[in-house]
Amino acid sequence: MYPTYPTYPTYEERASALAGAVVWAKSPAPGAAAAAVRPVLPDGCMDLLWTPGRLFVAGPDTRAQLPQGGPGDRFAGIRFAPGTAPAVLGVPAYELRDRRVELADLWGAARARRLTERVDAAADPVAALESVALETAERRAADGVRPDPLLTRVVRLLDGGAPVAAAADEVGLGARTLHRRAQAAFGYGPKTLARVLRLQRALALVGRGAPYASAAVSAGYADQAHFTREMRALSGMTPSGYGAGGAPA
Repeated sequence: MYPTYPTYPTYEERASALAGAVVWAKSPAPGAAAAAVRPVLPDGCMDLLWTPGRLFVAGPDTRAQLPQGGPGDRFAGIRFAPGTAPAVLGVPAYELRDRRVELADLWGAARARRLTERVDAAADPVAALESVALETAERRAADGVRPDPLLTRVVRLLDGGAPVAAAADEVGLGARTLHRRAQAAFGYGPKTLARVLRLQRALALVGRGAPYASAAVSAGYADQAHFTREMRALSGMTPSGYGAGGAPA
């Protein structure tokens, strides 16, 4: 039997002590009706996730994914900033692209079992999961394994709307070298990352109340139609369909 955990609202998140990461928790709100399940859209990130009895990794997505589990299931996660997870997980991002992988397949069954039991037994599984990530990151950093600082700059440049060629020039990498290093760090090339980040910028603006047309232009699209085409390509939905809680085609 699992212990009684703190009550979280349906979803909450906070900044992690691990640089650039976010920790989050999801559980049913007591007495509330189950919320509609919304698909998870590509965001350039990777997550280490816990649900009672299980630790697994959500790799970088190139399309919308339906969340695992049901609306009544409890989850905790740590979401790594783009390009930072491979240094912690010990595997290149392209091996996890569009996949959900058991931690045992990455770190071995015995270690994954010990860590799962540790998070299961914790009074606060969110804090316990964060500790696992922090300890692993510190151990790997001591061995000289850290996120690629040049690609951290590339993320900032692309998220600011810089073209891929300009970002490559800014960090002093050739196009082929940037593509190879991006595959390992992000799971796909820099052009795909730029598209994903642009989509997230537009959706963030819409979420803050901006009309679709102005959000599209502010995020870097030519117009609203361009935004809609990219949303369909990356998620299988229109922006309005996603806002209504629809599922991908």
